[in-house]
Amino acid sequence: MITREFDAAGVRLRYHEEGSGPPVVLLHCFAGDTRSQYVDTGFFAGLARDHRVLGLDLRGHGGSDKPHDPRAYGAELARDVPRLLDHAGLERAHVVGYSMGAHVVAQLLTLAPARVISAVLGGAAGRRGWTAADDARVALEAGELEHGSMRAQILRLWPHGAPPPDEDALAARAARSLSGKDPLALAAVRRANRAQVITDAQIAAVRVPTLGIVGSRDPYVAQFRALAAVMTTLEVTLIEGATHANAAARPEFLAAVRAFIAAHAA
Repeated sequence: MITREFDAAGVRLRYHEEGSGPPVVLLHCFAGDTRSQYVDTGFFAGLARDHRVLGLDLRGHGGSDKPHDPRAYGAELARDVPRLLDHAGLERAHVVGYSMGAHVVAQLLTLAPARVISAVLGGAAGRRGWTAADDARVALEAGELEHGSMRAQILRLWPHGAPPPDEDALAARAARSLSGKDPLALAAVRRANRAQVITDAQIAAVRVPTLGIVGSRDPYVAQFRALAAVMTTLEVTLIEGATHANAAARPEFLAAVRAFIAAHAA
């Protein structure tokens, strides 16, 4: 695996590349990076056997620059994908995102669909139907991040049917998630969520083949069902028993992505 960097409109971004064949861009979760989301789980190597895989550390994460200004994020996260493709000499690619990465992919489909061969939305279905309650949630979660906490976010994504963790467990989980990270950059990412919102009309107009993959115990299941009602190109795969935290590491996730890409070659 080779690690490279490039300039994305003044922000230095790092990506990892391996393999040859149909190109695939990977986008990771919030507070994660390519290595923790895809390399350490074996997903990267499993896909790179017969694909050219480029795993992007999104701005604010991993080895990429970490601005503290929310204006550096929002739709810029999606625009970084065509910038990466231009840098790598690629006209189009399959694009796979998980959680925050899936929100980025959903917006990418409305901004630059011609650059996407097929898309995978893992564990999140795009930021749609935004309300004042979402603004309040973002403000709460960003404020917690600035103080080293992820309490509200952890509880929001906690598996259905599982007893919630106590306060000590919440604090320990947040400390693990934020270890070595820049919480001010992550707070800026969160504060820019509104700038990632897409409309039903925008996503309904997308003609790119799209796969949604979600764990059966993930709170996002309902949002995938709602998206399927307006997005005719969407197929949805449920990973039985999987949660938001572990679905991307399950072998079913890799198998579903490989099969979908194979079915939608350029």
